[in-house]
Amino acid sequence: MIIPIWVYAVVIGIIISAFMALKTAREDREIEKEIIEREGEIYITRLNEEKEKRGLIAASDANS
Repeated sequence: MIIPIWVYAVVIGIIISAFMALKTAREDREIEKEIIEREGEIYITRLNEEKEKRGLIAASDANS
């Protein structure tokens, strides 16, 4: 039995499509991870700034 050439083309297309989908998913995960890390750093910076402000406010109230 001879398989038509278009069947090979479809199979190759499916394989390439699956590879590209996996590659894109991996890249998206890495980008999302970087964004989450940046947001986390910003959040921690804000927390530290707030702690410093509260520490200064509490220290100035205690000294008064």
